[in-house]
Amino acid sequence: MSPLIVCLIICALTMASYVWGKIPMGVTALTSMAAFILTGCLDPKTALTYFGNANAVMIVAMFVVAAGFTRTQFVKKCAVSVNKIAKGSLMMVMLGYVLVAALLAQFIQSSVIVFGIMAPMMIATCNEMKISPSKTLFPLAIVSIATVSALPLGSGATQAAELNGYLEANAYTDFVVQLTDPMKARLPMLIAVMVYCIFFATKFAPDAPVVQTSEMKVRKDNKEALPPFQERAGYIIFILTTLALIFQRQLRVDTWVICLTGAVAMVLFGVLKEREAIEAINWPMAFLLVGSFAMGGALTETGAGEVVGNILANFANTLSNPYLIGFVFFIVPFLLTQVMMNRTVMIIFIPIAILACKAMGANPVGIIILVQSACLSSFMTPMATPAVPMCMASGGYNIPSLIKQSLIPATILCIVSVAWIMTVFPLY
Repeated sequence: MSPLIVCLIICALTMASYVWGKIPMGVTALTSMAAFILTGCLDPKTALTYFGNANAVMIVAMFVVAAGFTRTQFVKKCAVSVNKIAKGSLMMVMLGYVLVAALLAQFIQSSVIVFGIMAPMMIATCNEMKISPSKTLFPLAIVSIATVSALPLGSGATQAAELNGYLEANAYTDFVVQLTDPMKARLPMLIAVMVYCIFFATKFAPDAPVVQTSEMKVRKDNKEALPPFQERAGYIIFILTTLALIFQRQLRVDTWVICLTGAVAMVLFGVLKEREAIEAINWPMAFLLVGSFAMGGALTETGAGEVVGNILANFANTLSNPYLIGFVFFIVPFLLTQVMMNRTVMIIFIPIAILACKAMGANPVGIIILVQSACLSSFMTPMATPAVPMCMASGGYNIPSLIKQSLIPATILCIVSVAWIMTVFPLY
């Protein structure tokens, strides 16, 4: 049996175990990783690097930074202020948090960081309003994920240059992506996602956690207020960490270094005790993240992504309707990004989209932005992006509850993106 077939079988069994829910997800993730290694689908040395992956270190550190911030009274005071402004309206709360998250997502090219900054305040606000954070955290995660770099601000200003690099690399320079083209293409999607998450998403969210996580158990502990020095240190460290992440490109410091420094500072300055810092890390979700890297790596090493991409290109060449072509180039990367890292899917599919357009003599600008948009909007599974495991730990979600909440926004994303982009950037 070929490694490709073996890899797909392991992926299917892993997904089935996640949905079944009888085996802890962290155990499933590491078992799946071992299976990929033992069957030759994944190189052992490559697998080992996933435990020290920058995203893995970043998410573990953000658990600690967020816990330190939550430990201060600053979060509670913010929650009281938000509740007064919102006058007890959940819709007004969602409006404020969605707008701030979407704005942060334009300057911080990491949904994990955006969600990690916003989640502690959202949890405190929910506690103040006497509702479960499970009602609001996944909608907040959707905004943190789907709106990243949608506007030409911060990291979004580099999107056009990156896409033009793909066009040059594939010798199709008859067309150029302008600086504002990604914004023009993704703006309706950004608005649609924000409107859905403000007015409708909470109606489909669970009223209480579906599963209890270690992070939620720590959160329930009633601890006395910190001494004045540690109190001030907690929110100063959090604010400085946030500012460093916003200006990360100018500082030329890796995001994981910033997050790790913030986590260590929380302990050094006494905001968290060493035991509290360790308890704040949701290890099952960290192992789930490592396992998701392994699945994406195995799919890449066995060539599964390229096989799907080539089939997609051949199929697109048989279609005459540009909207159907756009739909195919959105839905396939979108679904594949649920089990592979978005950057890997983009590396595979954007060149394939360019070559398909080149063969048809078509304008590739809309199609490649569509592929990019699909890859940046993955939120249906914990393998989609590191922000999802973090959200699952905070909100107490399992796979079925994620999928249930994802179906409507995923459909909206697909319809709005394809209809708008293929109209504004026609193939011919």
